[in-house]
Amino acid sequence: MNNFDYANPTRILFGKGRIADLAKVVPADARVLLLFGGGSIRNNGVLDEVHAALAGFTFHEFSGIEPNPSYENLMQAVELVRKEKIDFLLAVGGGSVIDGTKFIAAAANFDGEPWAILEKGGRNVTSALPFGAVLTLPATGSEMNNGGVVTRKSIKAKMSFMSKHCFPLFSILDPAKTFTLPTRQIGNGVVDAFAHVMEQYMTYPANAPVQDRFAEGILQTLIEEGPKALANPDDYDVRANIMWCATLALNGLIGAGVPQDWATHMVGHELTALYDLDHAQTLAIVMPSMLRVRKEGKRAKLLQYAARVWHLTDGDEDTRIEAAIAKTQEFFEQMGVKTRLSDYELNADAVEAVLAQLSAHKMTTLGERRDVTLEMSRQVLELSL
Repeated sequence: MNNFDYANPTRILFGKGRIADLAKVVPADARVLLLFGGGSIRNNGVLDEVHAALAGFTFHEFSGIEPNPSYENLMQAVELVRKEKIDFLLAVGGGSVIDGTKFIAAAANFDGEPWAILEKGGRNVTSALPFGAVLTLPATGSEMNNGGVVTRKSIKAKMSFMSKHCFPLFSILDPAKTFTLPTRQIGNGVVDAFAHVMEQYMTYPANAPVQDRFAEGILQTLIEEGPKALANPDDYDVRANIMWCATLALNGLIGAGVPQDWATHMVGHELTALYDLDHAQTLAIVMPSMLRVRKEGKRAKLLQYAARVWHLTDGDEDTRIEAAIAKTQEFFEQMGVKTRLSDYELNADAVEAVLAQLSAHKMTTLGERRDVTLEMSRQVLELSL
């Protein structure tokens, strides 16, 4: 296991009714900007609860943050922050709203063109406004990490960033607030969390048995609980388990001290930027083919995954590996997330377009061994048609 530093200052307030605790964790004298997406939090009562909890606080609102937050839109929020002298941000929504809030927090203090934050991956961020989150869609884990992804529509670029200054101070997780999510978002959230675990687990043995068991436990829980969430959308215990899985999948715990992949995500980001597919849809398309193309490099972990997660122990190695990948693909389909480019009316032209974007963004040596070349990405995409 490699040397590592694991630090996460985010406080989690988990359970029913925790939105009422906002008044205890938002600074009393703060000038607050509430940031959210569309109308769902108005319709399901979440925004009313936030307003009630912040009675007596000075706050403004910025709505309309997209499912793939755009740089162009977020910069309007940055202007509002500066105009109104906002000193605390509160994200109310899913991962995209929280990602966007992280960028706004960093951009508001940034000296220069804030797009440079994305170009440098956040390495040039020296400070950020403090912020918290009220999570309504478990999926990305953004509520307990320091990273985000932002799309610049004008150049069709989807870029990620990380900074130690961009951890939420707190995040409120009330599973009951996820009851009204559409089926598509439930499925997407489970697939997203599953893929996050896989990108940190499915590499090569690194003498990290604790991290491996943590990861395998999260994967098994998602496999067990995901279909239950579709069948029984008002089951609090099921929603609570999925919400906690999504947070643990990307809060730094299972990735501490082990190699990480992320090639599936990088290819998926280009599909989202070009064709506006849901993030989880791109992961479901790319991951099974990525595992098949890179089978030799991942053989040891694929066999471990087959045995421990899917309980596949019969047959030769190649049979068990293919069965595990097939089970993974079937699980994504079971969650209502299609796994072929053709399912989204994309053809070979999309392969060339994605490869061109990967090249333009210097994504030509991906993966835990930096061996996922453009040619390998081509194989993955063509296998995904």
